[in-house]
Amino acid sequence: MNSMTHVSAVRVFQDQFGREKRKLRISVTDRCNFKCVYCMPEHPEWMKKHDLLSFEELYHFCKFMVQHGIEQIRITGGEPLMRQGVVHFIEQLQSLKKQGLKRISMTTNGHYLKQYAAALKQAGLDDLNISLDSLDAEQFQHLTKKQLHTVLEGIQVAQQVGFNIKINTVLMKGINDDQIVPLVQWAKLQKVELRFIEFMPLDGDQNWSQADVVTEQEILSQLSSQFTVQVLEGQGANPARSYRVDGEKVGIISTISNSFCGECDRLRLNAQGEFYNCLFAKQGLNLKSDIQQLAQLNQHEPFVLESKLSTYVWHKEQGFHAIQKQQLHQPVRKISMHMIGG
Repeated sequence: MNSMTHVSAVRVFQDQFGREKRKLRISVTDRCNFKCVYCMPEHPEWMKKHDLLSFEELYHFCKFMVQHGIEQIRITGGEPLMRQGVVHFIEQLQSLKKQGLKRISMTTNGHYLKQYAAALKQAGLDDLNISLDSLDAEQFQHLTKKQLHTVLEGIQVAQQVGFNIKINTVLMKGINDDQIVPLVQWAKLQKVELRFIEFMPLDGDQNWSQADVVTEQEILSQLSSQFTVQVLEGQGANPARSYRVDGEKVGIISTISNSFCGECDRLRLNAQGEFYNCLFAKQGLNLKSDIQQLAQLNQHEPFVLESKLSTYVWHKEQGFHAIQKQQLHQPVRKISMHMIGG
């Protein structure tokens, strides 16, 4: 009876627009071995390792969040496989599936997948999103400063051990927009779901320009010239709008030209305990000390943390365009994707 009363009293975090938060993204490190222009500044200042939350602390925060309605957890970076212990962390998270967690995912650049795919599968990871911005080896080297074949080999190994894979491609005008058709053809052969992402203002050096964006409409125009394209209904809270391209599913994440913010159900935590109610939030919430205390609270309900989160999540903005309008009159926050995750 007491446990039933407790469960019914748990409140799902909700914002002022009535959007319930069901997905949590955790950046376990800001470090990455790639130097993608849309993500990484030229001279990144890495978080100090002793400032990072431990995996034990992150686990207790995940447990708290699952008890407050989170159903999906995505592990991101930087490159999450650069942090030692991440496979064991995924294994730890399995215990939360008895409490309401439904999926554990990871976003990776694929460089280390050849080494870690089998261990990730064994640890219980449900699915993988892999960044792949070009199939042209020279172009890939220019974009990432790494070798394409390593990523392609990692994708192959991940498929062999049984992962369902989504491929994420950030498009930039005049840089890799010639890859739209080749990537669709490749994805069809590989039987992986492809998602194109509009270039967003998340580069640390703030070199982003609207002129560099390949819009959803421009992507569809290229696709329609080569393939039969049909729109699929039912986007819901998913960031990607889905299309059927010659029978294969292709997604487009169009934050800039056709924002998907209306039903956003995502929250984010970075590796040193800064919490964000939006990828573009002007200000985060420092929860490091609160999270470190969670493990010491035993059975006591951490009301202070719940109150802080409820208030902060409630004030989540309507979406990307609302935040951009506000920034016309306020200093632009220097945000870099490698520090907060995608």
